[in-house]
Amino acid sequence: MAEPEERKNGESDRQDITWHRLEPMAVRERLEAAGPLPAEEAERRLARHGRNALAEAHARTPWARLGRQLRNFLIYVLATAAVITASLGHWMDAGVITAVVVVQTVVGFIQEGKAEEALSAIRHMLAPKARVVRADGQHQIDAANLVPGDTVLLEPGDRVPADLRLEKSHNLKIDESILTGESETVEKSIETVAEDAALGDQDGMAFSGTMVATGTGRGIVVRTGADTEIGRISGLLAQTTTLKTPLLEQMDRFTRGLSIVVILTGVAIFFGGLAFSGLPFRELFMAVVGLTVSAIPEGLPAILTITLAIGVRQMARRKAVVRRMPVIETLGAVSVICSDKTGTLTRNEMMVTRAVLSGARLAVTGEGYDVDGAVNGDNGQPAESVLLDELARAAALCNDAQVHHESGRVRINGDPMEAALSVFARKAGFDVDGSAAAWPRKDEIPFDTQSRFMATLNHDHHGHSAIYLKGAPERIFAMCAGEVTGAGEVVALNRAFWDQVITEMASEGLRVLALARKPAARGVTELAIEDLAEGAELLGLVGLLDPPRQEAIRAIADCHDAGIRVKMITGDHGITAGAIASKLGLKNTARVLTGKELDRLDDDQLRELVGEVDVFARTSPEHKLRLVKALQAQHGVVAMTGDGVNDAPALKRADVGIAMGGKGSEAAREASSVVLLDDNFASIAAAVREGRTVYTNLKKAIAFMLPINGGESISLITALLLGLTLPISALQILWVNMVSSVVLAMTLAFEPAEPDVMKHPPRVRNESLLRGFVIWRVAFVSLLFLAGIFAAWYWAMHHDDSESTARTLAVNTLVAMEMFYLFAVRFLDSASITLRGVLGTPVVLLAVAAVVLLQLLFTYLPWFNTTFGSAALSPGMLAFAVGAGIVLLVILEIETALRKRLLRADPG
Repeated sequence: MAEPEERKNGESDRQDITWHRLEPMAVRERLEAAGPLPAEEAERRLARHGRNALAEAHARTPWARLGRQLRNFLIYVLATAAVITASLGHWMDAGVITAVVVVQTVVGFIQEGKAEEALSAIRHMLAPKARVVRADGQHQIDAANLVPGDTVLLEPGDRVPADLRLEKSHNLKIDESILTGESETVEKSIETVAEDAALGDQDGMAFSGTMVATGTGRGIVVRTGADTEIGRISGLLAQTTTLKTPLLEQMDRFTRGLSIVVILTGVAIFFGGLAFSGLPFRELFMAVVGLTVSAIPEGLPAILTITLAIGVRQMARRKAVVRRMPVIETLGAVSVICSDKTGTLTRNEMMVTRAVLSGARLAVTGEGYDVDGAVNGDNGQPAESVLLDELARAAALCNDAQVHHESGRVRINGDPMEAALSVFARKAGFDVDGSAAAWPRKDEIPFDTQSRFMATLNHDHHGHSAIYLKGAPERIFAMCAGEVTGAGEVVALNRAFWDQVITEMASEGLRVLALARKPAARGVTELAIEDLAEGAELLGLVGLLDPPRQEAIRAIADCHDAGIRVKMITGDHGITAGAIASKLGLKNTARVLTGKELDRLDDDQLRELVGEVDVFARTSPEHKLRLVKALQAQHGVVAMTGDGVNDAPALKRADVGIAMGGKGSEAAREASSVVLLDDNFASIAAAVREGRTVYTNLKKAIAFMLPINGGESISLITALLLGLTLPISALQILWVNMVSSVVLAMTLAFEPAEPDVMKHPPRVRNESLLRGFVIWRVAFVSLLFLAGIFAAWYWAMHHDDSESTARTLAVNTLVAMEMFYLFAVRFLDSASITLRGVLGTPVVLLAVAAVVLLQLLFTYLPWFNTTFGSAALSPGMLAFAVGAGIVLLVILEIETALRKRLLRADPG
């Protein structure tokens, strides 16, 4: 058999052919498959086109995960510090620094491994089996062996195994939400559509990975594997880059800048010391190396890791799996949340929200398929009437769906729309379960895309018969001679009134169905379409909607309070998207931008418009990716939530990709950095709160550690330049940095969120960790530490005239000032001398007790005296150290009060 026409014409990519605009016979001609393929031809095509499968994601080995943890500038700084410390001969301190490197690496390695395990769900985006018609009959084969030109049969519950051009369709409805984001099942036909039709409007196509909800169909395979819509998205995903988190960018800049400053300062001090200090070359060189090591906050990476790990743990309690630890902090900088609609902001469960009877408009309360709810009139009270009972009977009997409530979970069999009608009947007080026995079905006309209605013939046990109909309003109206009033009378159909109602309901994004009845004579046992052409009586209209999650409405309000814009990006219709957006409380819902309009905008125009529009409808994966990039170009930190395959590229590109773990696809989960196991959008607001808390605590840790290093460094610089004895030795500085400073700083990672943390606007993406008040506090407290160290040195020398004693007192004074400064830094913009401030948290008190114990060992244990050159102190000297800490805290309290009253400075 010759090659297919598209190959002969040089069209190597079947993705470029708009199959939906071709008639089924034209598709067969193009694929040279006039009928079912012989087995030999199928084998040849399989060899030429390849297997119908997506490329497996490359699994990261443990060594690769370990390498990711080591590729970090902070690790490089620590490793350098360990090497320099070892070169000084301080093997114990080098071992401590090395231990910090190991701990940080292991924590990150384990966390990433746990996330990978939590996300190791089965990769079955393509169907495992397919029913195919070959020249020798029907077969069930591995879907991977399908080839273009194959004939595939579809039945309810099937996952579509490849992209198909349908050639037969009987009541076929397919759930395409995983691909298009549209909440309703799509009615399929064999008709052609326009070449530029959106994916969700290609009714003659069935796409790989989607699910058959009802009906049967037959189609011709036109695309397999990487050429399918899912395959195209997979390729788009592979081309999308993941951005570095703001925290890692800032920490890289901070550590690089600090290291350069320290090294340059060390060089300057070395040459200055040669000129002014009079110290021997070797001694001066080793002192400057020790100064360089002491100026670098070795414990900062450990504090960063611990702070992020605590954030991960907090998110785990909210049923969220964090795949990359730094993304926790990124959530705190989010300024825009782009959310898919179906299943994320809405329940992905159809629900009747409105019913209209002759002379009555009714509201339906409740959530999704939950039967708790009511049908209320204009007065807000449950509605009761003979007509409502009859409408509920029609909704229940002209229905093939079943709704099961099991252990708090809902399971439906059948079409979601019919399930919603069944739930509506229950809310109206109709006995749905008993109706099947009381009014058994004798015959039916199934719903068909051509006839656009469904009808059932039911009998009761007294011989009465009734025909109930449901379908598209215009189709049902054409069959109705009149309408039923609230009193049960039949009057002429008021078509103008009902057309106005339909327009109103459609403008609210509701899918409208009409329900009717037709009297039937006794003994009738069969239904025929021609018998229903006229004589029906309209009962009323119902409006269905995929309702918004109530918790999502509250979460969006919280995001707005925090200065975060929420934008809806969906594949659904514009009217539906706008209506849902209004119910959710989005800000700019007057204008809905569609995918076709986006295609007409260049990147510059899109960047100008994206800030003004909050609802985007009928979007493709490319549109979502462009929108994320446009928002990022406006210097926004973008979080993208989604659950479908169509969301995966944008999830990967976003600063924070958040996938729904329950109803979401595997592709979405793998492309994301956070997975919400409970599919709860409200967890986003909680995650932002946690991210902001992490950043605030990290800023506190920096404001705590840098003044300590600054005070130590300045004291050494002063001593070197003035030719004085070093008040603290390099080894003692490393003791302070790696023991007391780290232990105390770790407590800041456990600080709870500030009360107003969600009342501030998001911080700028490139905001420096060192800015404003933090710079002032670091400089000011460094000078206070410098004063305390030299005061302790000179006071001890005056009373004891021993360098060992003076240095020991200087170290203890430094540590005491650290402990009191810890209480001050916990509240950067409020008073610290309060009951809450003094008591701290249990972690703070435990850390203070641990540091006191360590300092007693440092001061009085002979082994420590020998190793660190320390000496025992008198009670008076210990009192001096404590007094210095108290003085520091009082000075900072005065500074805080003055700053708030006089300067009104921004605390950070």
